[in-house]
Amino acid sequence: MKIRFRLNGRWIETEAQPFQRALDLLRDTLDVISVKEGCGEGECGACSILYNGKQVLSCLLPAVQLDGAEVWTAEGLLATPLLRAFEEEDALQCGFCTPGFVVAAYAYVLNGGSEDAAEIRRALAGNLCRCTGYTHILRAVQRAVKEHHASSSEKRG
Repeated sequence: MKIRFRLNGRWIETEAQPFQRALDLLRDTLDVISVKEGCGEGECGACSILYNGKQVLSCLLPAVQLDGAEVWTAEGLLATPLLRAFEEEDALQCGFCTPGFVVAAYAYVLNGGSEDAAEIRRALAGNLCRCTGYTHILRAVQRAVKEHHASSSEKRG
C-alpha cells in the first residue's frame, strides 16, 4: 500500500506492507537509524517517535497508520535546545536509548511539562537505560524545560 506522511518536516511517499511495523519501515526502508528495536514489545522506549505530537512506540504501530501523519524522530530533533541540554548535562551514555529519551523528553517539554522531578520521571517511565541512574537525563530535561519556558517568555514579552 502506498502511504504518504511527513517525516521530520519533509513529505515522504513510500510503500508499506500490510503487517509491517512503523519501526521496520522507518529503519529498514527509510534508513532512520535513531529508531531502534530494543524489546519489540513496547517495554523499553528505544523505538519512540512523535506521532502527530504524541510519543508512541513504533514497534507497536502498524506502518500503514503513518499515512497522513506528522512523524518526528530524534534525527529531526538534532538542532533543538533539548539535545544541547542532553549534551551539556552528560545525559548521552552509550547512545542506544538516547533517541527514545530525546523523543519522550521533547514531547514532555512541548506539551508544557514542568521542572518537577517526579513529573519528569513519570513522563520518561517507559524508557529504559542500562548505562545510567537517570540523574543526568533528569537534569537535562529540567534544563530543557527551563530554557523552553525562558524562550516562550521572551517571545510573549
